[in-house]
Amino acid sequence: MDFKQSPVVDQVGIEERIARFNTRSIKKESKMQGLKLALNMIDLTTLEGKDTEGKVKQMCYKAQHLADDLPGLPAVAAVCVYPNHVKTARKCLQHSDVKVASVATAFPSGNSSLKIKLADTKIAVDNGADEVDMVISRGAFLQGNYQFVYDEIAAIKEACKDARLKVILETGELSTLDNVRKASDLAILAGADFIKRSTGKIQPAATMPVTLVMLQAISDHYETSGKMVGMKPAGGISTAKMALQYLVMLYETLGDAWMSNEWFRFGASSLANDIVLQIGKEQKGVYYSKDYISID
Repeated sequence: MDFKQSPVVDQVGIEERIARFNTRSIKKESKMQGLKLALNMIDLTTLEGKDTEGKVKQMCYKAQHLADDLPGLPAVAAVCVYPNHVKTARKCLQHSDVKVASVATAFPSGNSSLKIKLADTKIAVDNGADEVDMVISRGAFLQGNYQFVYDEIAAIKEACKDARLKVILETGELSTLDNVRKASDLAILAGADFIKRSTGKIQPAATMPVTLVMLQAISDHYETSGKMVGMKPAGGISTAKMALQYLVMLYETLGDAWMSNEWFRFGASSLANDIVLQIGKEQKGVYYSKDYISID
């Protein structure tokens, strides 16, 4: 597919499908399976100017020990940090299956030169990142300079070497669902391993219609190429109920092959706490106090 000729989005149809997803009822056994799956799909994230080595170490510990008194609780999928904290995270997680992800490319604005973006990516990869989360140049995209954005993504993808590349569209700045679809197609064609909705720094961040449009772009690409691409909705997904609705949408749009953290992630650190509370309620019949769960 030529990204310059992406299909027009049927907004009414999208909204009708979302309404149906939001009315699904999930029974107890399936609910528990869904909660554990969602927990295992989370990228715990700290991306603040006040991040310290100690904070990163605490988050890495939490990633592996969300609630040790709840049997069968999985670890999260990854921790996501700035490039200068990747070495700390790598050391803390070296004996676990939890991945280390790093933002790069002048996150979150993306307003820098390609030379600096490539250097940022190289630092993350050289420090041991398994995954790199880049941001597209939204200004260039909104000007219609799609080739520039495509070439930039392709260059970052090459710089990632063996690390998987998540391409953040920052959909809150793209204004329309048609732009979301076009940006999704562009990122996929440029080599994205994942397409990601938001940096979490811009509102609106998490919306189901935007995610559905992105999932449809992935589905169409798979139909024509046979290549799977992952999806990461990030920002604003804070409750277990919302996470289950997203999983229903994922399953009904892309199918069982995408139902693992290899192909789907939640970028929502606060979500982990609510899921742990819900699992505790299902297992023990009473809610945990939030005081027993770390904020970060």
